[in-house]
Amino acid sequence: MEWVDIGVNLLDAAFDKDREAVLERAWAAGISQMILTATGLDECTAIQAQCATDPQRLFCTAGVHPHGARHWNSESANDLRLLAQADCVRAIGECGLDFNRDFSPRPQQLKALEQQLELAVELGYPVFLHEREASDTLVGILRDFRDRLPAAVVHCFTADRQALYGYLDLDLHIGITGWICDERRGTHLQPLVRDIPAGRLMLETDAPWLLPRTLSPKPKNRRNEPAWLPEVASMVAACRGESLELLAEHTTATAREFFRLV
Repeated sequence: MEWVDIGVNLLDAAFDKDREAVLERAWAAGISQMILTATGLDECTAIQAQCATDPQRLFCTAGVHPHGARHWNSESANDLRLLAQADCVRAIGECGLDFNRDFSPRPQQLKALEQQLELAVELGYPVFLHEREASDTLVGILRDFRDRLPAAVVHCFTADRQALYGYLDLDLHIGITGWICDERRGTHLQPLVRDIPAGRLMLETDAPWLLPRTLSPKPKNRRNEPAWLPEVASMVAACRGESLELLAEHTTATAREFFRLV
């Protein structure tokens, strides 16, 4: 079985001491390709350099996370346009809205998101979206862009049934992480994943975050990594009543089509 991890924060400091070993463990675990998540313009160049070390298996996004939207200015769109020209860039993002932490003022989050959506339309790129406690607002914004966007994924989906149906009604893709393995806060996702059609579902670790709590034994450092994606997949397959083989087949095909990996 082969898997595509669509969300890895590989340049996080948590991987500084053993990044190459992390990659080797991922390949050995059946991860065929991964998408490295960019959250700010300042890290895009470094992420692209990492992708250049293995251009058949490492790809990335380019964008500004809502936490960093307070830094978005009149030059940001032009800077992002240039960064997005790299061959390894396959989506604009991580961009979106975070009304849970509100690290950036909401008007600035909205401005940064809308300008990144405009850029994705201009360049013909899919969008890699972040959303926390802002699904109604995000759906309202996306409704104005959806016909012009090739595709969009709500990554690390953690919201409720209403939000899921709102996204699916807009023909969006959904990314599921180890959140679904968390008995404290993720059990509501377990019945919901059955409602995500094949062809709209993708899997991700969001490493080094969101270590699956079902993993046994757990690593002493409590760090998540792409090699644990099959643990997420096992939970998703069980909740959907699918075999791991079938889940691997359709989620991998979906990711490769979405990010143009084929």
